[in-house]
Amino acid sequence: MSWVEWTDADAAARVRVPGSADDKYSRGVLGVVTGSDTFPGAAVLGVEAAVRAGVGMVRYLGAERAADAVLRHRPEVVTADGRVQAWLIGSGLDEDARAAAGSRIADALDSGLPVILDAGALRDATSARDRSRVVITPHAGELARLLTTTGTDVTAEQVKASPDSWAVRAAEELRVTVLLKGATTHIVSPEGSRVTVSQTTSWLATAGTGDVLAGVLGAMLATHIDGDEQVVASTAASAALLHDRAARIASRGGPIAALDVADALPAAVRSLLDRAGS
Repeated sequence: MSWVEWTDADAAARVRVPGSADDKYSRGVLGVVTGSDTFPGAAVLGVEAAVRAGVGMVRYLGAERAADAVLRHRPEVVTADGRVQAWLIGSGLDEDARAAAGSRIADALDSGLPVILDAGALRDATSARDRSRVVITPHAGELARLLTTTGTDVTAEQVKASPDSWAVRAAEELRVTVLLKGATTHIVSPEGSRVTVSQTTSWLATAGTGDVLAGVLGAMLATHIDGDEQVVASTAASAALLHDRAARIASRGGPIAALDVADALPAAVRSLLDRAGS
């Protein structure tokens, strides 16, 4: 199967525009288990991105210090248990936070809901009850480590040299959708959907932007709960493209920080929808 480059029109089709009958629940509720006492910023970045990308509500259920940071930045975030339509797990999780959240992570993986596994939760990819609704979001080094732990010896340098081949192999072996980050992002579903998103600004290579991408993807999956793995893959591709377009808007040819990308998400969504309507 050949690779398809995702377009603005493709991504716009995956943006759910709320109608007059929608409320915060019907617009999607994202459950978030990210951040730690060591890395609270990862939680702030992912939550900010999810809110800016248009999710109806975020339930943050991570570490206490990270929760305090999230609430200082986003007081509308809910920190109590309740229903969700998708889960974002792993960004900024250290071993202590992972252990503390172990039962919650297990419940999320057993829920059958869409789950994004990032960074500290990548190792849980094979534990989900329904892997067709799981997306992992590694960079080359993380994918190499994950595959090595599952019995395939590969280095980060090898993944960087052939990201397309290794993304396909990971999707086939792990039976999850793989979003392999890089200058060209490769998205592969277990059944063979193969999509690329080409980066339009190299300023995106900065700390925290992966956490922002995870938040965008979480928001978009929370509004597409009924999708099969092909819908999951197309939503992942759309999130990657939206993330890139926000970076381009924020950069204007100069340096950016991760929060700049999150702040530019509403403008990026508006731009996609305007182009789709023209």
